[in-house]
Amino acid sequence: MKKLIKRLIGLIIFASLCVGGFYTAMGYGMYRAKVAEQSIEDRIERVRADANYTQLADVPEIFIDAIISVEDSRFYKHSGVDIVALTRAMTANIRQKEFVQGGSTISQQFAKNLLFSHDQNLSRKIAELFATNYIEKNYEKDEILEAYINVIYYGDGYYNIREASMGYFGVEPNDLTPYQATMLAGIPNAPSVYAPTKNLDLAQKRQDKVLDRMVESGAITQDEMNEILKDRR
Repeated sequence: MKKLIKRLIGLIIFASLCVGGFYTAMGYGMYRAKVAEQSIEDRIERVRADANYTQLADVPEIFIDAIISVEDSRFYKHSGVDIVALTRAMTANIRQKEFVQGGSTISQQFAKNLLFSHDQNLSRKIAELFATNYIEKNYEKDEILEAYINVIYYGDGYYNIREASMGYFGVEPNDLTPYQATMLAGIPNAPSVYAPTKNLDLAQKRQDKVLDRMVESGAITQDEMNEILKDRR
């Protein structure tokens, strides 16, 4: 009986390795096909060439703090994949018995937006990891963050921070108020839901989460959060 159990365990491990190897090969093939179409360098240059491209220096610090706090608080500490956040997300998903957290870093989200569709499948996810690894090795963190805020979707047809800032509030990114900046930072998580033009109540609830995360991370104090929220009244 013990021999049978050992054999079954061995077969399960072998099958898992085979499946893992299959999807890794599929993912790598997908990644290579995408960079063959157009290199990552050329894709990033295309993003930078956009007339609405905005440099980090022209974005309020509070917006940057808000994006990092809510999307990837360990952005400057990991090398593309945050094992801590991934483990936390998996634990939450198991506890809730549904997919409630993704654990993707800003670098992973940038790689996905730059090269891939938003289809959720294992091969695409692995392809995304290959792209993330390349981007992290060849670009500085600030370069990744700057390009990221210029490719993520903010809802209402706005595909970069300047379009969203002008579209929602009628101001250049550098002129965003702390209230506007923290609301804008919450939209990319689910643009069709959190765009203030779609549902202001949900947009404000998302903003509350952004501000809570900022307080937790030490980016702002509770008093500063309360001051920001005065503009809601």
